Amino acid sequence: MENLLLIIFLTIAIATVLNIILKRFEISHIIGYIITGTIISDIFGFNGLNIYSLELIGEFGIVFLMFTIGLELSLHKIKKMKDILLTNGLLQVLCSVTVIFLLAYYLFKLDLNTSLIISFAFSLSSTAIVLTYLKKSKDILTPYGQKSMGILIFQDLAVIPILLLITFLSNDTLSMGEVLLQTVVSGVLILAFMFTIGEKIVDALLRFSAKTQLEELFLGSVFSIVIGASLLAHQFGFTYSLGAFIAGMIIADTKYNVKVESDISSYKDLLLGVFFFGVGTKIDVIYFIENLHIIVFIFALVMLFKGLVIYAIIRRNSDKNTSAKTALALAQIGEFSFAIFALAGLEKLITQEMASLLILTSVISMILTPFILNHIYKLSSYFEKEFFEADVITPIGMKNHIIVVGFSTLGRRVTSKLKKKGADFIIISDNLKHVLLARKLGYKAYFGHLNKLPVLESLAVDEAKAIIITASSEHNKRLISEAILDFSQDANIIVKIDGVDERKSMKDLQKLEFVDASFEVSNLLVNHALKI
Repeated sequence: MENLLLIIFLTIAIATVLNIILKRFEISHIIGYIITGTIISDIFGFNGLNIYSLELIGEFGIVFLMFTIGLELSLHKIKKMKDILLTNGLLQVLCSVTVIFLLAYYLFKLDLNTSLIISFAFSLSSTAIVLTYLKKSKDILTPYGQKSMGILIFQDLAVIPILLLITFLSNDTLSMGEVLLQTVVSGVLILAFMFTIGEKIVDALLRFSAKTQLEELFLGSVFSIVIGASLLAHQFGFTYSLGAFIAGMIIADTKYNVKVESDISSYKDLLLGVFFFGVGTKIDVIYFIENLHIIVFIFALVMLFKGLVIYAIIRRNSDKNTSAKTALALAQIGEFSFAIFALAGLEKLITQEMASLLILTSVISMILTPFILNHIYKLSSYFEKEFFEADVITPIGMKNHIIVVGFSTLGRRVTSKLKKKGADFIIISDNLKHVLLARKLGYKAYFGHLNKLPVLESLAVDEAKAIIITASSEHNKRLISEAILDFSQDANIIVKIDGVDERKSMKDLQKLEFVDASFEVSNLLVNHALKI
């Protein structure tokens, strides 16, 4: 017990310090977890800690990630995404498998089974890293984000037949027909159960637990649904992730989807941290250094050919920039490769040394992926510039215009009034979903942050008639107001505030014109009352 507590303490302490340092350099926290796993494993050792238990906990990080994906993909949405999900996903997996197999079999002269296993594993991308980044950066709303998500979901579903095929390769007693029949029957049974009886159970659990108004009971119901669905899928021979994904899809069609996603987000992130810690424990530093040249060469080759395949598939019906970003986002090797290599090694289909080399290649790929994603707009700009990059705005060349900051409920009402009065206005928001909505409504809307100098210059803030700040965050209001005043002392800034306390906290910004929401609402309420 003392050894276990010491390892837990060291893990948390090292991960915290590392991530604080990495955050200063805008490096993903995922790298911190992986490095922590390597340090604990190679420097301190596990001292008898059950690594399998740790990996099982980490696997449930992926389970909860797939659950949150399901929450955003109701059956209605999947029907709308069928081209991205099925066509692009199927083409990506098949073409990547074919290209990588040909390289492994003919260029590296590997045997048939090893070439097949490598091609299957390397065709998959990292759902955990890419989807987490897409959701955090809000790029999931962009064309490349939608295409990436569709392909990732198909890849996760493709894991099932890939693992079954590896089982078939290691077992001479089963025919391919028997394996396929068993898979189809099991798949139909689990889907039929989940979308009939399972759907009623899920709805009843959430409804009754929500009525108690006890957060722990509601959260307990969510955990029961996720883990129960995962165990059910695993019992039928599928991955835990598939069951969680289906459970998420069922909840997506209920009124509880937003609350469920909000409640489990921190737990999902914690479990994902454990998963990446487990990835770090697989790194043998000595073996890695000795074979660094081989690992880097294999990694570069896979990224190049896989990226080219994805680019060609997406380019069929998309622009160069979207195709390039999708290729860059998905060119890495994913976390499910560990499961494939582990199963193949267990079944003696590949040697232990080969498994170690392939796992290290996958780890390096996952370490470098956050760097690629964080600079994906800069890298893709070599192909073509596009609208979805924040803060990159072509100078508008306007004068006496009104700038509306934010496009939430208040921002929409303000712009609606301005439109009726025939005013010349533009919208700036750091919420891409709001920007896309505004553009759909025919407004001039830009994606970016008004506290940044390039944006202030591009939107001609110094020539604007007024700047209306509708943001709800006091921190953002101050940040934007200070930046505008630094840029142009004569700017006419109108800020919506929520009471006396907020007015007092911003009183040092004397040139601002405040509109007190509570005061205006109280006036309206009294006026309406007196009319009765």
